[in-house]
Amino acid sequence: MLSGRRYGEGVSSAMKRLRIALGLVGTVAIAGVIGYRITGMTWMEAVYMTVITVTTVGYREVGGQPSNGEQIFTMVIITTGVSTVLYTFTLGVQTVVEGQLREFVGRRRMNKVIDGFQGHTIVCGFGRVGRTVIDGLVEHGETVVIIDENPDRVKDIDHPVIIGDATTDSTLRAAGIERARALVAALEGDAENLFVTLSARTMSSDLFIVARARAGESIAKLSRAGADRVVNPQDLGASRMASFVVQPHVAEFVDVVMHERSQEFKIREFQLQPTCWLIGQQIGDARLRDSTEALVLAIRTHDGSFVTNPRPDVTLTEGDVLIVVGTQASLTGLQEVLA
Repeated sequence: MLSGRRYGEGVSSAMKRLRIALGLVGTVAIAGVIGYRITGMTWMEAVYMTVITVTTVGYREVGGQPSNGEQIFTMVIITTGVSTVLYTFTLGVQTVVEGQLREFVGRRRMNKVIDGFQGHTIVCGFGRVGRTVIDGLVEHGETVVIIDENPDRVKDIDHPVIIGDATTDSTLRAAGIERARALVAALEGDAENLFVTLSARTMSSDLFIVARARAGESIAKLSRAGADRVVNPQDLGASRMASFVVQPHVAEFVDVVMHERSQEFKIREFQLQPTCWLIGQQIGDARLRDSTEALVLAIRTHDGSFVTNPRPDVTLTEGDVLIVVGTQASLTGLQEVLA
């Protein structure tokens, strides 16, 4: 959250001062009760005298005309009690006002930042899955806006945060859904993710939506609600564990190129833009591997089908997506070639 750490430290400091002030009021009250009790009053009379003295109400005094010692003690209690009570009251009001003001200013500043975003990704839910998703997005240079209902869970992060219910349209609008490129529904329950998906698809027909599912029967429902991809993290994790047993070398290679455990190889996708010089040419004539050392594993055509291990005579068309494996240097070189 923007200025989240400084805001938390300011509130913590104010609350500490308020607790000290309340402690002082309690100390004065206890001292007053004990002092009046020592002068010979009953416990009830001592409490009564302390309350009317500290609050300056000033009803009748107990026991008739007080002695000189009682009068001096009462003046001390009045001076210390009234000052501590006024200080505590002022500090309490200040804490409330400053907290609201800080929150208002911080919210205004963050809204301005989000209003300037274009093509960002909204992540709904900052749980274990949401944190991992955000780490992956940031690693690839994506701009992220987080939605979560728990302010304590997101107070120390450096990304813009919307505190609220992701299933409501107003919260999604505050996150800039009309200008967002993608949304990840990573809330705890399938029902919540279904509602977020349906709302997001209604508000933005071009939005790319990835939804989390816990139960297998929820996958079809989320797809019908508008999710472009539905992921069950438990199933993926189990399949990956099984792959390490059955085909450890294949699994290790996929782990290297997909999960960034090594910088040796990576898999990236490149979509051919209308101005790309490759459009209309055969992939063999482009000689991409010779010029960049990047290997084209597959091509996804505009109709969504995949052409794996494409032959040299495959003609590239606008909107095709090249799925390429290579080192960081070779992928950077390919990006420059395709520009």
